[in-house]
Amino acid sequence: MVSSEERNTALRFIVCLGVVSLFADMTYEGAYSAIGPLFKELGASAAALGLVSGLGEMIAASLRFFSGRLVDRTRAYWTVAICGYVLNVVVIPAMAFAGNWPMLAMLVVIERTGKSLRGPARDVLLSEATSKIGHGWGFGVHAAMDQTGAVLGPLFVAAAVLRTNHFAPAFLRLAFPAAGALTALLIARFVYPNAGKATPKAAKTIVLPKVFWWYVAASGMLALGYADFPVLAYHFQGTHLFGPAAIPVLYAGAMGMEGLAALIIGKLFDRLGIGMLSVGTLISLAGLPLGFLGGEIAAIAGVACWAVGMGAQDACLRSGIAQVVSMNKRGTAFGAFNGVFGIAWFLGSVTMGQLYGHSLVALVIFGAAAQLISAVLFFRLRAPLAEATTSA
Repeated sequence: MVSSEERNTALRFIVCLGVVSLFADMTYEGAYSAIGPLFKELGASAAALGLVSGLGEMIAASLRFFSGRLVDRTRAYWTVAICGYVLNVVVIPAMAFAGNWPMLAMLVVIERTGKSLRGPARDVLLSEATSKIGHGWGFGVHAAMDQTGAVLGPLFVAAAVLRTNHFAPAFLRLAFPAAGALTALLIARFVYPNAGKATPKAAKTIVLPKVFWWYVAASGMLALGYADFPVLAYHFQGTHLFGPAAIPVLYAGAMGMEGLAALIIGKLFDRLGIGMLSVGTLISLAGLPLGFLGGEIAAIAGVACWAVGMGAQDACLRSGIAQVVSMNKRGTAFGAFNGVFGIAWFLGSVTMGQLYGHSLVALVIFGAAAQLISAVLFFRLRAPLAEATTSA
């Protein structure tokens, strides 16, 4: 039985890490909102953009597999997380000086590497706290704070783009929230020095439950069919649906909706289970035809659907893993999950980037089919996941 004081302490720790993510997402999502148009300014094709976006995710995901195993073995959660955030502080502002798109691509991959280092370590620390207040609600609260930064970052970038009508100078200003994220993390480390210390080291042989791998397969199908926002932004700029400064603003609105969706869907996840992820996936599926085949109003609706789907992922994907995998295996589980998710995202991004230049209808069919398969798999996993939760 968890006491009221334990729940309050856990919630305060989640909020503390939420502040870290708020600044980090100001940096990352601010950059993410403008990466697609910046690649276009530097002469990259849609196929090149899809390749770079997917490659960055795949490399980052592969490293998460190893960093997840590392933190399970060493329990050096804070050290690994801090190293990842340091890369953010350096790399994203450096994108302002990229003179060509291959240089920008290299910086994107390095930034993804930093995110991969910190991801499993942070998620294990979070899952320890969310176990005391409900995984869905805990991850939903963190995601809402995360998305607050994701709203502010693109607006920050939009203001900079409005002044110069170019995207590169905006990246230099992102040094300030990047430094804020690192500072907030160091403060959290000082205030909660015992976080993660109660977690036992993993045994040398780690066996993850069979249902976990089915869950990973369903998540991989979701990643395969999910359109990266830079591809949507590339499309919006190329078709002149929105002006340069409007694209980051549109992304900021999507981030706000994503945070709200994460809170609502996270709360429902604790009551109704993984079926909420199926619902979120079906909503995001609708964003493909709206975003790529419609006009201005349809595009706005498509981005909204995309955001709701992202909110469902934020609240539910990590929660499902935390429910069925014990604490001493979660670093490995989060790493393996992210490894498969990232490889699938890479394959999907490359495929969509290639299809974009040939047929938007084919792109939409490909993405919608993969997401539909994912939604069906998640729906069928409701009973096995519930059973694994009760026996975990």
